[in-house]
Amino acid sequence: ADLESLPDLLRSLKDQGVRYEIVFLHAENQVLLKRYRETRRRHPLRKTDMTLQDAIEHERELLGPITYSADLVIDTTASSIYELRSLLRQRLGDRDEDALSIQLESFGFKHGVPYDADFVFDVRCLPNPYWDIDLRPLNGKDAKVVSFLEGHEITRRMYDDILGFLRNRIPEYLEHNRNYLTIAIGCTGGQHRSVYLAESIGRELQNDYEDVLV
Repeated sequence: ADLESLPDLLRSLKDQGVRYEIVFLHAENQVLLKRYRETRRRHPLRKTDMTLQDAIEHERELLGPITYSADLVIDTTASSIYELRSLLRQRLGDRDEDALSIQLESFGFKHGVPYDADFVFDVRCLPNPYWDIDLRPLNGKDAKVVSFLEGHEITRRMYDDILGFLRNRIPEYLEHNRNYLTIAIGCTGGQHRSVYLAESIGRELQNDYEDVLV
């Protein structure tokens, strides 16, 4: 019932000139179940005739409107508390109130699409270093993988297309006073192609914007 008063509370803060940001932390159901079992904490919504899974689903339903109004959504599914603390410091730490915090993340489609992404780019059409035995154990930061990918014209075209798209869209986010932008680039395993492009595009955007995290 308390959640129903949140929209009015936010409007009141805005009317008073109070600046606020909503940060929403999310995790997949199986991870939440594991965390509750490990900590042995009781879910606040769980009743005697309700399973933990049911309580988590009910919580999602109640928190749905907050998710949609959040300034920043962070998926903690694969994060330790130390990694989460570091990420929060990087994205919420000392920065200009009007600055846009940009995060680029690479991922593997076989692990699922990131929940927190504003833009998702699929680069599985690029030549895959995985099929080269010498390149398979490496990643998109390694010089041999970089050389392999940059040796194909389609990689350059993909790089130019994504970078051009972002350079056109990011100013629009700034115009609408958005504080956070998360860009996800995915390949099959999240090891070679997506890493290379996230790193390369991130370096280029760092020349244009102060707060860019890769």
